[in-house]
Amino acid sequence: MAWSISGTYFENCNCDVVCPCTWSGLSRPATQDRCNVLLAFHVDRGQIDEVDVSGRTFGLLADAPKQMTDGNWRMGILMDAAASDDQAAKLQGVATGELGGPMAGLAPLIGEVLGVERVPITYELADGATRARFGDVADVEVAHVRSIEGKDMTLGNVPHPANSTLTIASSTRSQVSAFGISFGAPDKSGFTAAFSWSA
Repeated sequence: MAWSISGTYFENCNCDVVCPCTWSGLSRPATQDRCNVLLAFHVDRGQIDEVDVSGRTFGLLADAPKQMTDGNWRMGILMDAAASDDQAAKLQGVATGELGGPMAGLAPLIGEVLGVERVPITYELADGATRARFGDVADVEVAHVRSIEGKDMTLGNVPHPANSTLTIASSTRSQVSAFGISFGAPDKSGFTAAFSWSA
């Protein structure tokens, strides 16, 4: 059945700014021995198999090899505790690529799904910063990197599931510990963008 969702996303990883995995389309290795990344998606509006998922948020936490195309990623899903069981199941299907859409392109790289944890989530956008708190397991804020003229810095034409154009945004606050994956530091790599998915 057809579905579509749209909203905003951000990510933070343990790479030094700017993550080479992103600007190289996964052809260059991460700057650390392992890539640890949290991707947060807030759905402004959307329906999945006639289930309204507007206002819900979910996060994908992954641990991947330095060269991400080597596969065998370990991934866990942080799901909005405010979501109904139906909403959570549908969003999980989108997040894992099971229901098609952009995340299906990453599915072959995932070696192990670590599970789903339901947590209260707050997600905010304000003055060039995006922040989210996932219960007591993740608290992240990224701020847009701006030129000396005050303009947002972007990467274009990138093969990323969220959007082909991403705004560069380094972490100002980052503490993540879930599914046995822990990382966090200021001034590490981040991106933000609007997303619009369908299948």
